[in-house]
Amino acid sequence: MPKSRRPYLIRAIFDWCCDNGYTPHVLVAADHPGVSVPREYVKDGRITLNISPVAVQNLDLHCDPIWFSARFGGRPFDVQFPPGAVLAIFARENGEGVMFGEVEAAESASAAADKPPPPEPPKPTRPGRPTLRVVK
Repeated sequence: MPKSRRPYLIRAIFDWCCDNGYTPHVLVAADHPGVSVPREYVKDGRITLNISPVAVQNLDLHCDPIWFSARFGGRPFDVQFPPGAVLAIFARENGEGVMFGEVEAAESASAAADKPPPPEPPKPTRPGRPTLRVVK
């Protein structure tokens, strides 16, 4: 199964926003597994987060979960959420970006266990040092 394209699109729109002087925001499904956000700012099961470099510290869009530190009402909070919980990433100034529409299910441990193991590499037919020969 191919990797999700969602983390790549999140990073691309984030870079596009920053390169153009826009303020990147993400809309996150707060009830998705693995989401840690300040619950007092959640509305209808969703939270919009300003992820601009001036608003957050230690933002890491390359890991799963996405992680950063921010202040909410003057209090520090470590925010984390899997890329699959991101419903949209957009520029605050004009609303342009990508809307994913729905959460992306994480691969469950039972689904991973149902996958067949990867094939073993072929074993050498004869022991010893490999040899090379010139072919003309």
